[in-house]
Amino acid sequence: MTNFGSATALLLVVAAALVRVDGTVLLQQRPAGKQLAGLWEFPGGKIEPGESPEAALVRELREELGIEVNAEALSPVTFASEALAGRHLVLMLYAVRDWQGEPRALEAEALAWVTPAEMAALPMPPADVPLVATLSASLQGTHADLARP
Repeated sequence: MTNFGSATALLLVVAAALVRVDGTVLLQQRPAGKQLAGLWEFPGGKIEPGESPEAALVRELREELGIEVNAEALSPVTFASEALAGRHLVLMLYAVRDWQGEPRALEAEALAWVTPAEMAALPMPPADVPLVATLSASLQGTHADLARP
């Protein structure tokens, strides 16, 4: 059970659901040697001091996947809140429908394009799991309007 009542330092993290026209979403696998190694997650990372969530996500996608994203192409989808040891994670998920370049696993073990339904069978960090249902609902019946080829 998550303890939402205690006051701890906030860890603000942004993540992206890169969505293709077929409704598949990009996940990356955490590399060996890192915490939660082997789990599948949405690409993204920590917001640095003085950085907006959108600027952080643009930077993280460049660093992790080698792609360029315009901040105006980011669309907020949902967030998750998770108590961690000594701090509290707030994970903000954005949908990304337009980017330049082909995503590459620059900081991950592997990349996979999967449907939201397929995500349910993949091992994911606890904070990512609740994001999947909301993402799936937001993509229902709107693939052609949401994504790029």
